[in-house]
Amino acid sequence: QVQLQESGGGSVQAGGSLRLSCAASGYTHSSFCMGWFRQAPGKEREGVAVIYTSGGNTYYTDSVKGRFTISQDNAENTVYLQMNSLKPEDTAMYYCAADRRIIGYCSGGYDVWGAPEQADFGYWGQGTQVTVSS
Repeated sequence: QVQLQESGGGSVQAGGSLRLSCAASGYTHSSFCMGWFRQAPGKEREGVAVIYTSGGNTYYTDSVKGRFTISQDNAENTVYLQMNSLKPEDTAMYYCAADRRIIGYCSGGYDVWGAPEQADFGYWGQGTQVTVSS
């Protein structure tokens, strides 16, 4: 059973930075799609960034391109989300997600299938809150 544990959320002022971490455990295969989603109050959960752990292929939603970076440390089974130039509209609960069934998507299918869907990810962390004040 894959388990995901997020950390690194907090409160910052606009323009500040945070780094989220997602520690994964409970699996032996290294090839996963790992993603970060976020959900603000009253809004649907949206995919922010995705990475293919065996190839490093990445996806970013348009609103975070150039500001957020998803990366991985396979030795530590950890995925990170570096968030710079944070804006109040980035305020949300951030969730880490993982799945192996959609490797075809995250290993090279971003241009074809577009944004990640939460329904495609079977494993989720409990979330970490990010609050950005103006």
